[in-house]
Amino acid sequence: MYWTLELASYLEDAPWPATKEELIDFSIRSGAPMEVVENLDELEDDGQPYENIEEIWPDYPTKEDFFFNEDEY
Repeated sequence: MYWTLELASYLEDAPWPATKEELIDFSIRSGAPMEVVENLDELEDDGQPYENIEEIWPDYPTKEDFFFNEDEY
């Protein structure tokens, strides 16, 4: 399983919180590449919903990662 920013971006509008099956269904219906579906299929399924993309890909960059202080520049 591997994630890239492009692949993870297909899950930004997912109906969070969502179970593994709901995320797979959303990915298929939204036309995400098969790599997204394959990555989701490899997730552990304990029946609990995922609250956000960070639970699937902990290194997912957030908007705060790109924030910089404009006063410094």
